[in-house]
Amino acid sequence: MTVTIISVLTAAIFILNIFLAAALVFLERRDASSTWAWLLVLFFIPIAGFFIYLLLGRKLRQKKLFKWEEGRKRIGIESLIAHQMNEIHDGTFPFQDVSTKDYSNLIYLHLRNNGALLTQNNHVKIFNDGREKFDALIRDIEQAQDHIHIQYYIFRLDQLGNRIMEALLAKAKEGVKVRLLYDDMGSRSLSKRHFKEFSAAGGEVETFFPSIMPIINPRLNYRNHRKIVVIDGKVGYIGGFNVGEEYLGLNRRFGYWRDTHLRLEGNALYPLQTRFILDWNQASARRDIVYDEAYFPPQPEDGSTSMQIVSSGPDEEWEQIKDGYLKLIHLAREYIYIQTPYFIPDASFYDALRIAALSGIDVRIMIPNKPDHPFVYWATYSYAGQMLRAGARVFIYDNGFLHTKMIVIDDEASTVGTANIDVRSFKLNFEVNAFIYDEKVSMELADLFRQDTELSSELTYEMYMARTRMIKSKESIARLLAPIL
Repeated sequence: MTVTIISVLTAAIFILNIFLAAALVFLERRDASSTWAWLLVLFFIPIAGFFIYLLLGRKLRQKKLFKWEEGRKRIGIESLIAHQMNEIHDGTFPFQDVSTKDYSNLIYLHLRNNGALLTQNNHVKIFNDGREKFDALIRDIEQAQDHIHIQYYIFRLDQLGNRIMEALLAKAKEGVKVRLLYDDMGSRSLSKRHFKEFSAAGGEVETFFPSIMPIINPRLNYRNHRKIVVIDGKVGYIGGFNVGEEYLGLNRRFGYWRDTHLRLEGNALYPLQTRFILDWNQASARRDIVYDEAYFPPQPEDGSTSMQIVSSGPDEEWEQIKDGYLKLIHLAREYIYIQTPYFIPDASFYDALRIAALSGIDVRIMIPNKPDHPFVYWATYSYAGQMLRAGARVFIYDNGFLHTKMIVIDDEASTVGTANIDVRSFKLNFEVNAFIYDEKVSMELADLFRQDTELSSELTYEMYMARTRMIKSKESIARLLAPIL
């Protein structure tokens, strides 16, 4: 009897596999590489693959997740976007820096594709060390007078997390409005019970796409990978650092943690604040943020850095950040520097970078020397090796773990944020990047890249071709799964 039941269940799962395969091919209309990767999973590991697909494979329903119409109307975002687009199209936009005009097509792309306003009066401070970044963040928290909006993909209540929570709790007790948003899967060790004292003091906590049961999350594949802080509408942070001791270099497995984060002042705070509010209101069931002038105070006009805050996610029709990456590559005339922990480009990104390298542009890619996810690492190594054949240079960072997500071209334009060079960041995660049009900031980022090459070993084409059979096997398996990693 038991054998019969097992046979029936097994047969039912195989039949469901066939229906899932048909749905992948005929209904979901994924790109071909992703479809083939999921078909491999379904048919080579049919029973486990079925459950893996249910957790990871289903597409997010295309509906409007982020709503804040009243606030957007009060700020006048839509009219500002239309005004900037018209002026750029007509060639009458008043660029503060003449060199920024060279990137007017990219700026127009982000306006049309993402509604990303160009702001020109910003101050930018770059952090590439976790201790310096979090010391500065806590100092800014301690100076807050009206509100603190803080959002991280990973928020651990370890030494660093507790230090930040102590600062947030103190401000909540002073009457400052403090809101903390974290991703349910990135911060899966957290629950609302960890914030009882904080909540009692008036602080608010929300979770993005929470699990319906422990470990079971039907939206497991669609995570909010953004890291945003806005304090009093006057100071903001965006970049790659999460909250945890490893980001201070205290994890023996990873060692020193090399990342990049930006501290912002100026009108870029308006779109950054709007992004936080949209994310918060999506996660909040009863405590939506309504428009308040205090969230959008007047900004000083003495800044000189131009930038756009660009976000993307699986709820969107286009892959906005990836499109911005591609446009940067196409605009490069002299060099392209890329730092990324995961280099698993889709065909469009790979071809654009390959063509740039073959065209004589100095393409340099820096990746970590150790994996935090083995399959991802070997896929990264494989694609980096392919780029060597096209004439790119590849550096393997040896001074710990490289987590920064940065592209710089020609000492003029750059981007820093949360989006990696992989399909997950391009299509599945909710991400946010700053696209910067400023020689001073871009040159500083380029200098940091060059300094990091002194702490790296260069991978040559001869070295790559001499890799062992074991590494080749790992690469082959990882490449098959690359579209769904």
